[in-house]
Amino acid sequence: MAGQVIAGGRLVTPDGVLDDGWLLVEDGHIAALGTGEPPRAEEVLDAAGSWVVPGFVDIHCHGGGGAAFTSARAEDVRRAADAHAAHGTTTLVASLVSRPVPELVEQVAALRELVEEGLVAGIHLEGPFLSAARCGAHDPAVLRAPDRGSVAALLAAGRGAVRMVTLAPELPGSTTAVRQLVDGGAIAALGHTDAEEAQVLPAVDAGATVATHLFNGMRPLHHREAGPIGALLDDDRVSVELICDLVHLSPTVVRLAARHAGPDRTVLVTDAIAAAAAGDGRYDLGGLSVDVRQGVPTLADTGALAGSSLTMDTAFRNLVHHCGLDVTDAVQATATRPAALLGLADTTGKLAKGLAADLVLLDRDLCLTRVCRRGTWSEPHALTRA
Repeated sequence: MAGQVIAGGRLVTPDGVLDDGWLLVEDGHIAALGTGEPPRAEEVLDAAGSWVVPGFVDIHCHGGGGAAFTSARAEDVRRAADAHAAHGTTTLVASLVSRPVPELVEQVAALRELVEEGLVAGIHLEGPFLSAARCGAHDPAVLRAPDRGSVAALLAAGRGAVRMVTLAPELPGSTTAVRQLVDGGAIAALGHTDAEEAQVLPAVDAGATVATHLFNGMRPLHHREAGPIGALLDDDRVSVELICDLVHLSPTVVRLAARHAGPDRTVLVTDAIAAAAAGDGRYDLGGLSVDVRQGVPTLADTGALAGSSLTMDTAFRNLVHHCGLDVTDAVQATATRPAALLGLADTTGKLAKGLAADLVLLDRDLCLTRVCRRGTWSEPHALTRA
């Protein structure tokens, strides 16, 4: 006998839901899974009455637990990552907000070492190549058009750790920057944009494949001018991020977008700031003061939304309970699709043989009860010895 068996749960796999399923974990990986009588193992976890889903993958997160990724200090990054791990996020990308390029280069270089350690799965640069007209919670004083030298410096500082960069497609040089990012191994994302539809399409043709928090920080959809929302949502080449905190988007809007994009293009993100899993109060976001009241972060001086205090377990539950999608759709949006975007489809994001044992247990109400990362449970659990 070897390993650990999680038995009796409802396993959400790429092939469907396995009722009364079991999953065998050995050496931090999924060794086998099925239904009916489980194999003998050294340890058994009774998951009866629970959903067993893949660990969540968040590709857009600025911090949590009172810490922000902008500090780039190992203790802050670990604190934020641990805060989200406690809510089921087993793979996390560290997002940075707009700052002058030399400052971002320093932050990227510092975070790169933590990416190499495996603490976070990569770095996302949300800016500074954004539209001042749709800056949201980004400092308009540091926003600028992309140029080859700046993009090259950021990519070089990351040495492969920069996984995604968000830019506004209407800015001069943006199409060239998209090609440069893609050639450099990063995802080119479009967001914080005031573009018209015709300005979006060249960037997608050049290789942009993600819409950064669709609807938010974008020219609104209009029936005579689709703008970035219509262009990105309707393009099969683009995956769309949705912040499912029921504040940034109404349930109806989430449902419309997710159903149109489908499970292969819908990605839930938190866009969380340091306030996630930390509570109300005043926080710093890229040099801007943010007030969090009743879980909603807004800029202290303008009242504009400034990220969220969302965690992925809540986003998952919101998508099902409030937006009317299926649990299988929620798994796709919180794990399978984002993992594939990061190039990790053969590593995590699914319950499948050979993949990492990144697991989340949810009760009948889809509330999180247990989290397992690479075969290690982060909370006490009811194991029995065989």
